[in-house]
Amino acid sequence: GHACVAFLHTGVNLMLQFYPPSGPTDKPTKEYVDFEKDPTKVVMKSRFIMNGVCVQLKGWVDLKRLDGIARLEFDYDLADQEDRVVRARLREYEERQIKNEFSLAGSQLMPIQSNQLSSSTGPEAARNHHVHRYHPY
Repeated sequence: GHACVAFLHTGVNLMLQFYPPSGPTDKPTKEYVDFEKDPTKVVMKSRFIMNGVCVQLKGWVDLKRLDGIARLEFDYDLADQEDRVVRARLREYEERQIKNEFSLAGSQLMPIQSNQLSSSTGPEAARNHHVHRYHPY
């Protein structure tokens, strides 16, 4: 399930989705949407990334007045999960970069000493000298 929620005082509009981290399901669990806890309210929880920070929204909405209260909390579990994904992607990228450097230049790729570079720096130096640098990890 999902819901659109507007925080009028701050001007923030959110499209909340109510499902566990394992992925969307046919019906959200009571952990994420609970209509039975209080017959006049719906209690909700949603996990998402807001401005690069993993958070979970916890709150409730009055079913008659359609207003409510919610708070954002840092989501440690989602942050750990996202961190593992980003680190794995970064490792894959670095491995591809190293593999590509060696396959493109073959045996001609040699580490460059700082005294082998000219005194000019910046984009012009890289364009003029066509220098390949690598850092062994």
